[in-house]
Amino acid sequence: MYRRFLILLVVAGLLAVPSLCLKSVAQDAVKEKAAVKEEEPKEIREPDVFYVPTPPEVVAKMLEMADVKKTDVVYDLGCGDGRIVVAAAKKGCKAFGFDIDPQRIREARANVKKNKVGKLATIEQKDIFTLDLSKANVVTLYLLPSLNVKLIPQLEKLKPGSRIVSHDFDMEGVKPDKVVEFKEKESGASHTIYLWTTPLKKEKKE
Repeated sequence: MYRRFLILLVVAGLLAVPSLCLKSVAQDAVKEKAAVKEEEPKEIREPDVFYVPTPPEVVAKMLEMADVKKTDVVYDLGCGDGRIVVAAAKKGCKAFGFDIDPQRIREARANVKKNKVGKLATIEQKDIFTLDLSKANVVTLYLLPSLNVKLIPQLEKLKPGSRIVSHDFDMEGVKPDKVVEFKEKESGASHTIYLWTTPLKKEKKE
């Protein structure tokens, strides 16, 4: 009788193990789902521009013009596939990429993982026009001129001496410190890169 009781206890224990495992897996899945949900912005709207990737040579030139160092904090607004963020992180500085498009966020995070720069690079799904940029001292842009202008109130909150670089598009009403015409070696395609430093130099209206 005693022996049969022990056998029943063992069998009951073995049956309980899978149940506990399934319960643990289910709890983990719920936690993971909740974490993803918290990360998503409350309001997702359509992107302001179609995604066009910046060629690697232009990325390198933008970071060169911004004189990016290990002590810098780089914000890429409208980060696309995260190539600028990855390039900045490879220079040893902290880099953050922001985009509102979920597809771009997935691509950017995959790019960060592929290049093993996760300790320095962060990708977040956010509306760039609601961001506090005050923690950055380098901001990179590849947006339309009207969107650059829309960002001016946020850019004016950057610390003095911060650098802003834009691929191909200027910022109406703000005088750039430097404008470089850049040509890709392989394709021969021409690009214009603008550099501003803070405080921004407003142009006088005539």
